[in-house]
Amino acid sequence: MPKAVVSRLSLYLRELQVLVRDDKKTISSTKLGRLLGVTDAQVRKDFAYFGQFGYPGIGYRCEELIQEIRGILGTDRMWLAAMIGCGNLGQALLGYRGFQSQGFSVQAAFDIAPEIVGSTFHGLKVHHLDSLPGMVEEKGIQLAILAVPAEVAADVAELLVQSGVSGVLNFAPVTLNLPKSVSVVGVDLAMELEQLAFAVVKKGEK
Repeated sequence: MPKAVVSRLSLYLRELQVLVRDDKKTISSTKLGRLLGVTDAQVRKDFAYFGQFGYPGIGYRCEELIQEIRGILGTDRMWLAAMIGCGNLGQALLGYRGFQSQGFSVQAAFDIAPEIVGSTFHGLKVHHLDSLPGMVEEKGIQLAILAVPAEVAADVAELLVQSGVSGVLNFAPVTLNLPKSVSVVGVDLAMELEQLAFAVVKKGEK
């Protein structure tokens, strides 16, 4: 499965949810593609990987397609997560309300800094990292959001693996080499800005 297709599924989902909030019942592949800057053929090709979801003369039923995409992405159920690292970035992520609405519930937060452990951010008390294995088992945590410095990310990720976490969203600017049984998605904010700068420079050269 091309990674770009899975990425676009999330974008389709976001646009469809906006349409539903605006009380739109159906949408064509042409209009959905236009919202994301892709062709109607690309939209149909993307969905064809997973089945047939459109209706002749109607297009796609928004609510129905949302449920189909959520089922494909696995967000038709609630995923329990832990926040590892509660500095500025971790605190900001804890305050993001979009997690809950998209099927992710942050159940626990961890750090090692004495001035942070014991504090409460957005309703969650921060526990010492030493208590991670027990709390992962107790709360049934499946995913972890890693917002720690690069120099400790590998060690913390290894602790997550040993604790039974199945997936890691890594905000540390370092590549994690984890067992194939654990899925990793990296978010390097500086790298994303580099890509943005590149795009702006290339536009200026035209």
